[in-house]
Amino acid sequence: MRLTDGLNTAQRIVIVVAMGIALAAIGRYLVSLGSGFHVGWYGYRALPARLGPPGTGLPRWLRLIIWLGITGIWALASVIVLRPRREPAAPR
Repeated sequence: MRLTDGLNTAQRIVIVVAMGIALAAIGRYLVSLGSGFHVGWYGYRALPARLGPPGTGLPRWLRLIIWLGITGIWALASVIVLRPRREPAAPR
């Protein structure tokens, strides 16, 4: 018996969407590692803010691999959660 056997289709869809949102947040965090966020004052000059993908410290191929991995995890989890219920076997 799986944990999702007692859920209806709408509840399963909510779980899949929530997993997608959580994995997107994790992906954004992982991709932003190494980009730095420098704002403030140093000496007499204000430091400019470095934000967003153009100044990311990770190479493009690594960011692509991160997003492909997260997408694969989400797709696999979605297939497992949205799989039809198992009907109990009839006694012989």
